[in-house]
Amino acid sequence: MTNHRSRVIAVLLTLMAALVGGGAVTAGAQSLPAAPASVAQAECGDTSGFEQGPLSELPPEATDTYELIQSDGPFPYPEDGSTFYNREGLLPDCAEGYYAEYTVETPGSDDRGARRIVAGDGGEYFYTDDHYASFVLIVA
Repeated sequence: MTNHRSRVIAVLLTLMAALVGGGAVTAGAQSLPAAPASVAQAECGDTSGFEQGPLSELPPEATDTYELIQSDGPFPYPEDGSTFYNREGLLPDCAEGYYAEYTVETPGSDDRGARRIVAGDGGEYFYTDDHYASFVLIVA
């Protein structure tokens, strides 16, 4: 019993160290990937069911918009930073004003296009390229 408990504690300590350090976890002969770099959880709902997409795999304009959000602008469109009302109901159901939307430039488009980043007050970011018909949870 003591040997089993010691092994469980050792495995838990290894997992904790890997998660804090951001590295891979090795369990016997099996290697498990490290936890995602940064995925925030909405304070008012579960985001675990969303497809996750690394920021680096989104169009480069999404990175530009993300960086503008992080630095608080300036933003190219007056609508950027305005309240996203989640009328489609696809994001966690949060209070009005919880989400803000930002334009992701679409090369060749003569208007704002369909691409957006929707940011939640909990630090979560969602990307849509189809004007709110679907979302990917951004992994920064």
